Amino acid sequence: MTNTPAPAVIEVEHVAKSYRGAVAVADVSLQVREGETVGMLGVNGAGKTTTVEMIAGLRAPDHGRTSVLGLDPRRDRAQLTQVLGMQLQEAQLHPSLTVSELIELYRSFYPHPRSQAELLELVELTAERDVRFEKLSGGRRQRLSIALALAGRPRILILDELTTGLDPAARRRMWRTIETLRAEGVTILLVSHTMEEVERLCDRLVLLEAGRVIAAAAPAELLARSGTSTLDEAFLQLTGHDPEVSE
Repeated sequence: MTNTPAPAVIEVEHVAKSYRGAVAVADVSLQVREGETVGMLGVNGAGKTTTVEMIAGLRAPDHGRTSVLGLDPRRDRAQLTQVLGMQLQEAQLHPSLTVSELIELYRSFYPHPRSQAELLELVELTAERDVRFEKLSGGRRQRLSIALALAGRPRILILDELTTGLDPAARRRMWRTIETLRAEGVTILLVSHTMEEVERLCDRLVLLEAGRVIAAAAPAELLARSGTSTLDEAFLQLTGHDPEVSE
């Protein structure tokens, strides 16, 4: 008896995007299956953020097609926001609103949101619930952005540099949060430059270089293909860049 692969819930086919003649994404195709956690790796300028912004409908591709749960991210944006949560690298939120006020605002967008208490606990911001956004540190802003992305109980979650600005202890606590979401069946696309992070969290990895996919495989397969013993070495061999200086 063979196991039937889970259906693809994110499909990207030959997307491309340029800005004023500069190519950000040359040709990217990928799939993410239901329940998977897929890591997207690459140096700055490889096209990671532009790719996920096209998947989320924040940018329109110049060429190619994207689909999320059968929805067109641009045409069906209202429907998409009910099933997809996204955490961006830099949250642009009202500076004078408190953590709890921002969470309540985002909860109001959904018919069956997570409770405020649950969201605060997931990202460990209960003690900061009455702190205004402008007073939060960079790491706490990052954690709040993740809470807001989770407010609507999304089936799919896009995380762009999840642990940027977090200290090592906070980073590991956030990894545990992601592992909880994985256990709940949430499909996750994780943009990262941290090899330890993707090795711990991801079922498959997609490596981008100069706006193109140069490898897509499980971490163990990438190691076997590159003939290396660590993902840092595999990344260096496949991209020619050291991941430690790729932030």
